[in-house]
Order: sequence, then structure tokens, then C-alpha cells
Amino acid sequence: MSDSYNVPLKFRFSRPVLKAIFRGIFHLLGRVTITGKEHIPYGKRYVVAMNHVSIYDPPLIGSFWPEQLEIIGASDVFEKPVQGQVLKAYGVIPVHRGEYDRALFMKIIKVIQAGYPLLIAPEGGRSHVPAMKRAMPGVAYIIEQTRVPVIPVGLVGTTEDFWQRARGGGRPALEIRIGKPITLPEITAKGAEKHAARQHNADLVMRHLAGLLPEEYRGVYAESAILPA
Repeated sequence: MSDSYNVPLKFRFSRPVLKAIFRGIFHLLGRVTITGKEHIPYGKRYVVAMNHVSIYDPPLIGSFWPEQLEIIGASDVFEKPVQGQVLKAYGVIPVHRGEYDRALFMKIIKVIQAGYPLLIAPEGGRSHVPAMKRAMPGVAYIIEQTRVPVIPVGLVGTTEDFWQRARGGGRPALEIRIGKPITLPEITAKGAEKHAARQHNADLVMRHLAGLLPEEYRGVYAESAILPA
């Protein structure tokens, strides 16, 4: 791995502990099913793209993913008492939603180039409902700069009422559906056409993601979902 980025030692110790704790919590509260593990390119560079319904999504995928993921999280969540402490303990990379942060993108690119898989929500934040929103072009820019494959991962059951459904002992189903790696088309356009091409690639990721999800989760990509071959 490159020496341009290395996971700090404290996170090398804290992450396995946090992953084990959250796996235990999710197993206790729900019935977790994972499909498509054979699609993970172990030991290689890649980006994981997930749908983002609620606060349960990152810890679910982060705790059950067989490799340690670098994770991006909204900076405002770092100020919340419990969530913020968990994010800081894991070493989540803070991002200011709705703002272009060149330094952040450069850090993300270094993380990927150093060989660490990255988890991102192309929608740019929680949808709060199962139906997906349109992706922001940021994921396409990251792939344009790193030329790594994207692994679409559909999460089902992580709706905002999960805790209410789980605390009664019903153990609702939680699904992690891992799709085949996607290689996005190279972008050679300039100016406004480049922005449009990035949006097209971001939408392409979401169309593959939509194909992994039930119809009620597909949202704006309901008519263009690409079903797994």
C-alpha cells in the first residue's frame, strides 16, 4: 500500500471492537441476511455505493463488511452526543453536506489510491423514506480520479422506524444485497458537458443500485433500474 495515507493506529484498534459490538446489536435486534459476498474484490481498491435511508445504514454495512471500510459522514452528526462519539471513535471522514470541499476530495482520493475501500452514499444524505433520491455527481468525480470499480450495495429494512419495530422483539429483517462491480465510462468531455457526464455516471451507479432493491426503494430510478444479470 502507498504511504500517502495510512489508517491511524488508534482506529486500527477501535474499528474491530466497534464492528463486533454493532454486529451483536444488529443480530440481537434483527435478522441479518447478506447476499453477493462473492462480488467483493478482496484486497483491491474499490468504492462501495449504498442507498441511504436512515442512521442505521452505515453501521450495518460497516460492521458486516468483511474488510474495514473508510466511511464518509455528515459533519453535523459529529456534534450529536452518541452518534458523534461513535463516528469519532471509528475515524469517519467528516463532510459538509451541500458544499464543495476540495481538500476533502483530495483526502478521499488518497485513501482510495492507498488501497483502502471507501463507503459512500451517492445521494449525499439520508432520504428518510425508502425511495431513493437522485444522486449527486460527487461519486462520479471520485471514480473519474481513481478509476476504481464501484460495488453497489442495496440495504433493505433500515427504515427510520427500525428501532420501534425491533424493540418489541419482532426482530425485523435486515438485508445487505451486494451487486457485481461496475466500471464507469471514462469522461473526456469538457465544461458543462463534463458535469453532465459526471451526473450520467452517478445516475448509472444508482440505476444498478436500484436493480438490487425492492420497487418501493427505487424512487426516482424506478423506471431506469438495471436488474442484475
